[in-house]
Amino acid sequence: MIQLTRLNGKPFSLNALFIEVIESFPDTTITLTNGHKYVVKEPEQEVSQKITSFYRDINVLSLRKGSEVLDDE
Repeated sequence: MIQLTRLNGKPFSLNALFIEVIESFPDTTITLTNGHKYVVKEPEQEVSQKITSFYRDINVLSLRKGSEVLDDE
């Protein structure tokens, strides 16, 4: 889940796995795979960074080449 803020200032959590499209109209609008739309205060780039961080946390994205942690065996 990623933490976002509605335009009225109310924070909420959104499951980033269901995000299909992020657009700026100029407000950032997030469309989910089920068609639901959310308009948030965060800029598009910040939402993208939160999604990437979330994917890394749940191991959907692997570590970049050269940044792997090696086990001492």
